[in-house]
Amino acid sequence: MLIAQNWVTGLLRHANPDFAVSNEELDSGFVRVGFETEGFAPIPETTGPLVIGVVRNIEELTQFKKPIRYCLVDVGDANGTGELQGIVCGARNFVEGDTVVVALPGSELPGGFKIAARETYDHISNGMICSAAELGFTDKQNPGIITLDPSYGEPGQDAREALGLSDTVFDVNITPDRGYALSARGLTREIASAFDLTYTDVALEPAVGGFELSDVPAPAGQLIDIDVKPETKTIRFGLRKVTGIDPQAVSPFWLQRELMLSGQRPVNVATDVTNYVMLLLGQPMHAFDAAEISGGLVVRNATAGEKFETLDHVTRTLDSGDVVICDETGIQSLAGVMGGTRSEISEQTTDVYFEAATWDPITVARTSRRHKLSSEASRRFERGVDPAIVEVALDMACALLVDIAGGSVDEGRTLIGEVPARSAITMRVTHPSELIGVDYDRDTVIRRLEEVGCAVEVSECGGKLTVTPPTWRTDFALPEDLIEEIMRLEGLEDIPLVLPTPAGGRGLTPAQARRRAIGHALAYNGYAEILPSPFIPNDTFDTWGLPADDERRQAVAVRNPLEADRGILGTTLLPSMLDSLARNVARGLGDVALFGIQQVSFARDDVSPMPSVKQRPSDEVLQELRESLPYQPLHAATVGTGDIEFEGPWGKGRTYSYADAIESARVVARAAGVELDVVSANTLPWHPGRCAALVVDGTVVGHAGELHPQVIEALGLPARTCAMEIDVTALPLEETFPAPVLSSFPALHQDIALVVDESVPAEDVRRVVAEGAGDLLESVELFDVYRSQQLGEGKKSLAFALLFRAQDRTLTDEEANERRLAAAALAKERFGADMRA
Repeated sequence: MLIAQNWVTGLLRHANPDFAVSNEELDSGFVRVGFETEGFAPIPETTGPLVIGVVRNIEELTQFKKPIRYCLVDVGDANGTGELQGIVCGARNFVEGDTVVVALPGSELPGGFKIAARETYDHISNGMICSAAELGFTDKQNPGIITLDPSYGEPGQDAREALGLSDTVFDVNITPDRGYALSARGLTREIASAFDLTYTDVALEPAVGGFELSDVPAPAGQLIDIDVKPETKTIRFGLRKVTGIDPQAVSPFWLQRELMLSGQRPVNVATDVTNYVMLLLGQPMHAFDAAEISGGLVVRNATAGEKFETLDHVTRTLDSGDVVICDETGIQSLAGVMGGTRSEISEQTTDVYFEAATWDPITVARTSRRHKLSSEASRRFERGVDPAIVEVALDMACALLVDIAGGSVDEGRTLIGEVPARSAITMRVTHPSELIGVDYDRDTVIRRLEEVGCAVEVSECGGKLTVTPPTWRTDFALPEDLIEEIMRLEGLEDIPLVLPTPAGGRGLTPAQARRRAIGHALAYNGYAEILPSPFIPNDTFDTWGLPADDERRQAVAVRNPLEADRGILGTTLLPSMLDSLARNVARGLGDVALFGIQQVSFARDDVSPMPSVKQRPSDEVLQELRESLPYQPLHAATVGTGDIEFEGPWGKGRTYSYADAIESARVVARAAGVELDVVSANTLPWHPGRCAALVVDGTVVGHAGELHPQVIEALGLPARTCAMEIDVTALPLEETFPAPVLSSFPALHQDIALVVDESVPAEDVRRVVAEGAGDLLESVELFDVYRSQQLGEGKKSLAFALLFRAQDRTLTDEEANERRLAAAALAKERFGADMRA
């Protein structure tokens, strides 16, 4: 909320005449009581002669395309001659005899705009008659200039002090649970606590804000008939009427000034009055043109599909959850959000209805979001407004309007609803000290609770407090809410920086340890982690060309997606991973290797049961609810493109290939402590012939390889992009303890090269070699694939490195060679493999 420093300090000086603070001290005061500020800025400085002037003569210059006036302005002796100052001005909102603000030659306005005598429109203009925007009161363009009451000063007198140009605007960040602070009333209460001042509530003593309500007649009878429907959940609704105002009246500058510095735009006197009372008390109000209201009013829920034009001149289609205020002719206002154009205050309005109400916060919040219409009123109503100030807000608005625009206040007043009683909260006096760890004595606890407006009763034994929250603190419900206030006002800096000693835990579960090990392993192997989005594009599986019965199409549809084109929960991590890969490539990072570990969601049932919230569901219903929840296994995925090894003095680089994607799956398997088999597969979105199925204990748990060219083209990915995805939940959890016993005896290395048909997978040959070599084989790795004319058409040579080791002795070359030949013999039997010399 934007608020001027002088407004805050002015309200507090009523009971604290000597109170004065600097900008920095006031900013620290806000922070001290828990309100962060987005900063503060003084009104931009105007240098040079800025004086009060009186317009003595206006000459209309009609020979130009737009209306221009040549004004003779009395600026006293400020111009050094005492003669009238000739100034050219295009504004139309002033007449002869009006008091204005004049920037004389030699002055400099905010933004570096220097004023000098210059010829324009065939006249010499010696200065400028200033608007509020030109003096820095607002950044909103206002075609009208400032007109002042003659009491602001004599011609030639310096205008700075009269205008209050030495002021600072604070932008206070109000948290959602403190709607009361969206007002000068609420913020001055907080500053009074911050500086230990006496606080006088302007709602209880209107004279603090300069209001004299003695001329407002006491209510006598109903104003008009109002029917408030119970389903609207309206808490209170009040209405008063002012008749016979001057429709041409203009809000005085002091009122316009507070509105502009608070970010509001002056509109007309009746609307300005409602905005000022809202900023002062925090009670939103609405002004109706009484001549446009026919008969009584009805507060009801809208009929779905009804049309209504709001004050921003947008015709809206209403929902049955919206609350509206209607007369005999139709809807006049969207309750708690915005009024309508039919009863808008106009230049002919002489009779005004002021409406002040307390609406249901949730209803207003839903209406505001439904129509994407956030107003100053809805911001306050959805956070909670004090229901006890409806009457005083109506009286203040009536008194202020009559004071400015004349007229009289009608004796009738309609008021529906009572102020809801607040439930008392019982709390031990020692509870704050026990919870926070700071010794708060009983007097401190009671003083701070009373300071925020609570009524406190002490039990006979003195050990318990019965606390009744004030009407404006709708966030008080638990003892902890009260303790938070005590802690906040006493100072967060007093809380000791001592961490509690945690109870001993049991460590990570096997599944948690496995997930962490997988993440570490992939990171250590050069992959960068991302957090895949759970939402994927709706057309993902059509783009991939998946058949209708593919299990990955069992996606959960989101009813209210954040983005309409991403309305399903992913059954695979690849769409989000590939999106991130494409984004990196588009930003110039061509060599990318990413991994993600995240849950995916498979739909089980299209419809979930909706049990009543009035009672606990039965065990059968709970079981049905559990069974309807999506199945959410944990997946790990990698994607890569570009170079995985870079070119340099050490040699040529190497491009990320399907083999690297498959190796990333082996990294996951090793981290999970399982044996992974790799077999050829043909699964979209991978390339046929460059896709491997990942198999554990005979079950396919994932796939890896190079993506299909059509998928790469559709997604705008680099050529030969590779990916891997594995179902971590499907991997068996195996304890790896105790650790394997390491042999102290040396190993023997043997190589074997086998010539097989081109169609025989290398992985199948490796498995057979491992089987034939026997239990003394420690490892077998493929290190070369060779093709030549000497081998023959359709043949390839696979070279494997064999490592033999015994636990109890040193192996001989004969033993190792015997087992190498046994491996070759088994490969000959299974695949017709010939061993190369």
